[in-house]
Amino acid sequence: MAQLMIRLAAPNDLEALRDIYRRSLLSNEGDRASLLAHPQALVWSELAISEGRTRVAVDDGRIVGFASLPGPELEDLFVDPDWMRRGIGRALVAEVIAIARGQGLERLEVIANPHALTFYESVGFGVDGTFETEFGPGYRIHIDVRGPMLPTLRG
Repeated sequence: MAQLMIRLAAPNDLEALRDIYRRSLLSNEGDRASLLAHPQALVWSELAISEGRTRVAVDDGRIVGFASLPGPELEDLFVDPDWMRRGIGRALVAEVIAIARGQGLERLEVIANPHALTFYESVGFGVDGTFETEFGPGYRIHIDVRGPMLPTLRG
């Protein structure tokens, strides 16, 4: 990884974000058949870009992940499958925590699928309970953003 930079998403990033979104969703073998049966679920909307809620992670000029934060809910967190396990997801979580703090929020919430739960727990999210989604069970999780930056997100 060269130098990871996180910036506000621009309208011309849409196709790259849609590609990452689709490939990331389909990278979970257990979800693939259900998602392919509902192709509308594989198209990411540009609304978060136009509302200025999406940040992109860029490495050497290439978008490798993104996150969207509409208020206290982390709506999107997706990393290009070819770039997973390189700290990009952690960097995006740190970014949205900083944004949430700047907005005066006390906690950040997300509905995580079972495949993502281990990642979220590794960066400090705790499980509040289960949540039924269109594609099966998920977890309602949160992180307190008021305290000092978590050690797992530094550096």
